[in-house]
Amino acid sequence: MVDQTSRDPLFRSNFAELLRRAGALYGGRTAMALRDRNVTFADLCARAAGIAATLTEAGVRPGDCCAVLVREPEFAVAAFFAALAVGAVGINVNELYRPRQVEFVLGHSGATALLVSDDVLESQPRRIDSGARIISVDDIAPSTSPFEVVPREPSDPAQVTYTSGSTGQPKGVLMGHENLWAGVRIVADYLGLTQHDRIASLLPFSFVYGFNQLTTALYTGAALVVDRSTLALEIVANLKREQVTVLAAVPPLWQRLLEVPSFRDEQLPHLRIMTNAGGRLAPATVVELRRVQPQAKLFLMYGLTEVFRSTYLPPEEVDAHPDSMGRAIPESAVYVVGDDGQLARPGEVGQLVHGGPTVGIGYLGDAEATARVFRPNAFLQPGETEPARVVYSGDLVRRDEEGRLYYVARSDRMIKTLGFRVSPDEIADVIQASGQVSEVAVISEPDTQRGDRIVACVVLRTGGSLDALKKFCAVELPRYMQPARYAPVSAIPRNPSGKHDLFALKQEVVGQK
Repeated sequence: MVDQTSRDPLFRSNFAELLRRAGALYGGRTAMALRDRNVTFADLCARAAGIAATLTEAGVRPGDCCAVLVREPEFAVAAFFAALAVGAVGINVNELYRPRQVEFVLGHSGATALLVSDDVLESQPRRIDSGARIISVDDIAPSTSPFEVVPREPSDPAQVTYTSGSTGQPKGVLMGHENLWAGVRIVADYLGLTQHDRIASLLPFSFVYGFNQLTTALYTGAALVVDRSTLALEIVANLKREQVTVLAAVPPLWQRLLEVPSFRDEQLPHLRIMTNAGGRLAPATVVELRRVQPQAKLFLMYGLTEVFRSTYLPPEEVDAHPDSMGRAIPESAVYVVGDDGQLARPGEVGQLVHGGPTVGIGYLGDAEATARVFRPNAFLQPGETEPARVVYSGDLVRRDEEGRLYYVARSDRMIKTLGFRVSPDEIADVIQASGQVSEVAVISEPDTQRGDRIVACVVLRTGGSLDALKKFCAVELPRYMQPARYAPVSAIPRNPSGKHDLFALKQEVVGQK
């Protein structure tokens, strides 16, 4: 189960060695292509060395939590790895957060330091109230001294990632150094990334999917093309201009890109890899992406913050199985577990349970939730010892006879209506296939007779018809799965990770008639 490369001393070291190694191997090559300049691997190491020295002078010690709230990508990367280099636990805080969210992260984690940029502080509507020491990275010059990294044990905490909180209060997921090494190595290998790639960075580093574009670039020596534009037209223009070879996006962003003629009607000749995570792509969208960019391999992936990445579907299987999330990533195992706690048979729906080297330490400050979600592996066969720990995902899936997995729904999002348990994602797939909408999210509202009423929140395409959509669903969906209400909206709200914010959407839509 465990790959021999994980025995390599590099993969058992402080994860900050990732940046130090990149500087040593790739030095003057472009590490980050920004809108106005290029930053080399050596530049990143020098800046990280300067910040690390400042943290040491400020009294930050191994095991302390150090948060990073920085908008400028070069400084954000250097600050995070500087924190790890002095032995601290790094936290990438989304730069879109407002004071209340920042204060929650700082208070919950007990962070002793907050590395910030002045522009982020000045854009806040009020002062951030925290006991953490606030250190401006703008005042720290790059160091001429080597970027030094203190030793850490593989199982030592390295990073806290706060879940997006799309359905409630965020949780802090604690990862060890060995977890981060496993994630970057496994993903870079199965994607086949090389130092000649130019990887688009469209997602925030505070999102594990966005963080992985950064770390795989550092691991392989590829250039990270950073673009934080919110306009799909600008993003496509930058993909062409920068000759991007690897493009990662979440489902709402793929939908926006497909609305851009220069992406939908023209091939990007340098693009060789597309990846999706952060949510399930509707099969109709998968088919459309394969049609418009056939030269690019499409990887359909599934993950959760607690394990980072869990499954992927090889590109050669995508055309035949556009609705599949694939199989377990290398060195890992995935189980489908029924309500009775036993392994489900092919075709049966059960909870996805993941085990492997990317399984994190647990939830910071929440022993009860950790014990509930992170458990000893009860599914080992005689003679097996790995994976020893598993994570119960809360996601419902089914497995086919060949072992491919298919996402059904979040267990806590299943809609109970007219005596049936219905997957909102299955309804959304049909609505997307109608060709009438550019985006859709399916939620529910209470109903005394039905149990729950299905509500389809839709953004109509230009020329799209609500009547045509209703007629399509009446033909393609059984009566109990047909939306009781259609709620046209101008846009579906998103959380800072770019995914649909279902909590905000429900507040906006439920109760409107």
